[in-house]
Amino acid sequence: MQNHFLTTLRSLKLIDGCKGTQVYAANSAVSNSNASSSSSSDKPLLRPTFSLRNKSIQGCNGGGGGGLHHCPSYLLLDSLLPFGLPSADRIDPPVDPFLRPVDPVSALSDSFRRLSSASDANSGTGAERLLLLCDLYLEQHSLLRPLADPKLLRRTLRSARLHAPDTHHRVVLSAWLRFERREDQLFPSSFPAPLSACTTTSPSLECPRAALLSTSNDLLCPCRRPPPEPSPSPSSSSPSFRRHEPEEGADADVWFCIGDDEVPCVRSNIAALSQPLSTLLCGGFAEAQRERISFTHNGISARGMKAVDIFSRTGRLDEFPPDTVLELLAFANKFCCEGLKSACDLKLAYLVRSLDDALLLVEYGLEEMAYLLVAACLQVFLRMLPKSLGDPEITRLLCTQEGRERLDAAGHASFVLYHLLSQVAMEEDMKSNTTVMLLERLAESAAPGWQKQLALHQLGCVMLERGEYKDAQRWFQAAASAGHVYSQVGVARAKFKKGHKYSAYKLASGLIDEHGHVGWMHQERSLYCIGKEKMADLRMATRLDPTLAYPYKFRAIALMEDDKVGAAIAEISKIIGFKVSTDCLELRAWFLLALEDYEGALQDLRALMTLNPDYMMFHGKLHGDQMIDILQQHVKLWDMADCWMQLYDRWSAVDDIGSLAVVHQMLAKEPMNSSLRFRQSLLLLRLNCQKAAMHSLRLARNHSTHEHERLIYEGWILYDTGHRDEALAKSEESLSLQRSFEAFFLKAYALADSSLDPTSSSYVIQLLEQANSCASDNLRKGQAHNNMGSIYVDCDMLDEAAECYLKALGIKHTRAHQGLARVYYLKNQKKAAYDEMTKLIEKAKNNASAYEKRSEYCDRDMAKSDLNMATRLDPLRTYPYRYRAAVLMDDHKEQDAIAELSGAIAFKPDLQLLHLRAAFYDSIGDSESTSRDCEAALCLDPTHSDTLDLYKKALGTADPQST
Repeated sequence: MQNHFLTTLRSLKLIDGCKGTQVYAANSAVSNSNASSSSSSDKPLLRPTFSLRNKSIQGCNGGGGGGLHHCPSYLLLDSLLPFGLPSADRIDPPVDPFLRPVDPVSALSDSFRRLSSASDANSGTGAERLLLLCDLYLEQHSLLRPLADPKLLRRTLRSARLHAPDTHHRVVLSAWLRFERREDQLFPSSFPAPLSACTTTSPSLECPRAALLSTSNDLLCPCRRPPPEPSPSPSSSSPSFRRHEPEEGADADVWFCIGDDEVPCVRSNIAALSQPLSTLLCGGFAEAQRERISFTHNGISARGMKAVDIFSRTGRLDEFPPDTVLELLAFANKFCCEGLKSACDLKLAYLVRSLDDALLLVEYGLEEMAYLLVAACLQVFLRMLPKSLGDPEITRLLCTQEGRERLDAAGHASFVLYHLLSQVAMEEDMKSNTTVMLLERLAESAAPGWQKQLALHQLGCVMLERGEYKDAQRWFQAAASAGHVYSQVGVARAKFKKGHKYSAYKLASGLIDEHGHVGWMHQERSLYCIGKEKMADLRMATRLDPTLAYPYKFRAIALMEDDKVGAAIAEISKIIGFKVSTDCLELRAWFLLALEDYEGALQDLRALMTLNPDYMMFHGKLHGDQMIDILQQHVKLWDMADCWMQLYDRWSAVDDIGSLAVVHQMLAKEPMNSSLRFRQSLLLLRLNCQKAAMHSLRLARNHSTHEHERLIYEGWILYDTGHRDEALAKSEESLSLQRSFEAFFLKAYALADSSLDPTSSSYVIQLLEQANSCASDNLRKGQAHNNMGSIYVDCDMLDEAAECYLKALGIKHTRAHQGLARVYYLKNQKKAAYDEMTKLIEKAKNNASAYEKRSEYCDRDMAKSDLNMATRLDPLRTYPYRYRAAVLMDDHKEQDAIAELSGAIAFKPDLQLLHLRAAFYDSIGDSESTSRDCEAALCLDPTHSDTLDLYKKALGTADPQST
């Protein structure tokens, strides 16, 4: 009788396993002594003969503590789980390293009110007001971090940049916006010199010249303004400057003696450079009466003094070499020559063209406190993040306390600087000493309030990851004392790690007693209890916040330990269905192996490695790619033709994870295929994995062999980061080089992203028709037909829309069923619409949206059933909550309707949910709650007209003191 792989898995039920967000197993390996050496694909991977509950397991390296990254594959073939199964003890959720208010709606409402108040033109001076607004937008950025919406985060960063009060803040925030687009991953990376002109298609707010030179925060950067009219005379800060330089010494009336040299100058010109020089040369000092003045010991050479004379005559530094300008800068500082110092500062800033220049000149800038020069050097360092943090000279300046003091003296140490640097460092390596030092600088720069809370909390998170639990507890307690309630979770976790489990439990229980039921509070308390109480907390956590992954993972592992493999897979698949993550995919892969479903396990592992190509399994012992290599020996391999067929099938089945796995396999064969990288990015966007999607899109751009392709991918990068006009320019530039499907499609897509009038709609349709006339595969052409159908529907051209959708369906674009159903509905064929959506539900693997849309074409009871199914499949979809709430309002159950919306808002503060709840509050006369929800909604979209109207109405009826 064949021994099943499940038997082996049951024998590997271990206590120790993984830790962190990955699913890890214990540091012990499966013995090969009883396993068959057969690698045939039609046999189980393990053929055990030992006891089902045997826990004594040896690894291929002779013990459980060693690494297995380089373990020979032939040994792994017979022991596919060398470290056993994951243990529920070691999958603790991380403490989130950002601000997490207990009541996010109230926090956003308060942020909106303070922003509105600060926006008042009468609130403080111009600079003070800009600084306050910039800080408030950064605070809002931190409050929005838990929502994980890149568009919202970019918008708040852009707003902060628009209100930057000075050059320093402009430099930092421009670099931050650039980092968010990760231009460092583009090859060759487009790194402009600090004062070089930006390209016409790059985002204006990231322009390096605008950051350093602009005196305002206009959207139009200096590079795009029309050239100024020629000035009749050279600009100057001194009235004594002359248009032409006279012959040297012709009108000199004073000579500066430096060593054996005498430098002739005009006394009045030199005196006009500063008040100290005026007093020296024209005041009560003896030098005022002398024609020859000894300057040997004043730190300037004869050549430098000649340059001072020329500047005093012309007001220009055009011809001077860098060493002379540095000498002039020192002279200007010594004698308080502000005009000369500014000119030197600007001249030297223009000389910063590379990292080497910045490293050389920043020391001079700091020594002489040259604000603009230091800003130019700092801009180079920041625009080369994260690579620049690996340079010891740069880290010595940016990370150390001495470096911070030097930057502060030059006007370039701020909370926003260390906020950016610490965020980059945490993304690169949360446990590094660089990260710790930057967070310490962040805490030193933080003002009381949200800044101090964030800095202290993040220090606690880093110390917790480093295993320094005493320090972690101290920092978390400091953050909690500063007002950040969520930091109490960190205190409890640190106590638990130190062995004080009951103390941690009491602290978590105290949070619930004091602040009410919140999903993350029940999740945290579940870590410190067992049995029925633990399961009750986990159920409550999922009910309050279904997006928390830990409860699903724990329940799945518990089911696996009870030998209920199918139920374990079903449990972990619930969250994968609407929130894809590497740790959940890894967990499901092991469960599929238990059922000997090697193809299913391989599919999940390929998707996992797409999300994180560096993912290490088994507590960092085995690279995911090696596991894929092993599994490939036990499944049927496909050539590229097979892969394309499989991709069509999965794309048609709306199986995004399956499609992602096929593309991963195709890229293993053709790693430089930019078209496949682009398709990979589209699939990742569908799965809401935006960071991974942008990485794939950048790789598509880097691997492009033709200029017109590169421009298309650059256009999509710009579009996906909120720069629609720049994306349009890229598409047009690409079309000027070569007509292609993707260029036409990008242009049509960008143009359609606005309210289209009939003329514009007709133009977009023409573009899509031109796209379909170009060479492409049916996957993309189906999308074009589908988009064309949508525009026809908007133009009320239903027959043309139906034709487009039928064409899309003819080439297996399954999503077109939804558009065709809409056409039937608009033609008053409700039954046909319902049947069309039923076809989509039957074909699509990911069909939560299909259930949601079908609910529009049936009676109330059937609609309720479909929407309940949509919520079970994807609790992040907001329409079902809004529909159910509206039904309850129609039945005059106002409080139940508000409760329905509140349940969703608790874990997803969404614009439409907040607006609807505000309207419900308004209908029952609760103007204070109406105002609060409107304010929170306007934080998410300040231009939402319906919410603005409702807010104005609420303000008109609310108690003035409450607003």
